[in-house]
Amino acid sequence: MSDTEFEGLVAVVTGGSSGIGLASARLLRARGARVAVLDLQPPADEPELLFASADVSDDASVRSAIADVVSAFGGIDIVVNNAGVGAQGTVEDNPDEEWLRVLNINVLGAVRVSRAALPHLRLSSSASIINMCSVVATAGVPSRALYSASKGAILSLTLAMAADHVREGIRVNAVNPGTADTPWIARLLEATDSPAEERAALEARQPHGRLVAPEEVAGAVAYLASPLSGSTTGTSLAVDGGMAGLRLRPRTT
Repeated sequence: MSDTEFEGLVAVVTGGSSGIGLASARLLRARGARVAVLDLQPPADEPELLFASADVSDDASVRSAIADVVSAFGGIDIVVNNAGVGAQGTVEDNPDEEWLRVLNINVLGAVRVSRAALPHLRLSSSASIINMCSVVATAGVPSRALYSASKGAILSLTLAMAADHVREGIRVNAVNPGTADTPWIARLLEATDSPAEERAALEARQPHGRLVAPEEVAGAVAYLASPLSGSTTGTSLAVDGGMAGLRLRPRTT
């Protein structure tokens, strides 16, 4: 990859004001793209990123934000569907209203943004959509039933979209992060009785022994979005420290 591979391209990153989304927006911008962040609140101190206010749970809001990006930049080449919310609990623990809220944001949010952007992506010679999935789409993790269901839907949606749009020149891929060091995880840890112990448990769950850095996930986003990856579509790229696929023997000390 090069520092200018995205020169002349326009990227839209949803949920781009913090965490993985912000890391992705920064990296795409650093490599030459013009980047628009779609979020409820703007990122702090990021003058090189265009902010467009958007609520991915509302179709009119999404369409307005996409129109603002096209008005400002003239088109769209890359969409990173990163916006989402977390959820905890077994299948018994959340009422219907919470299931509908999470699926509306995590799954339909990606649908709304992709749908609004597709007419513009069809005009691009380097069109790419990256959906933010999760290791919980491929590995069973306790107390993540609702979140896992939403990310499993994203994984299947990615494959279906890739098949639908490959002959239009639009590549669709997913990134599957492990537990990442994001503001959401920080809030979960702070809400526990022993944040340090809970963090250590999360780190131990990943074979490489630590949380995934948002910048590492951003690197995968940039790889999939790059015009240099023109033959990569319908793929999910794990950035999880080996959590989904490795089975290590217990440490001996």
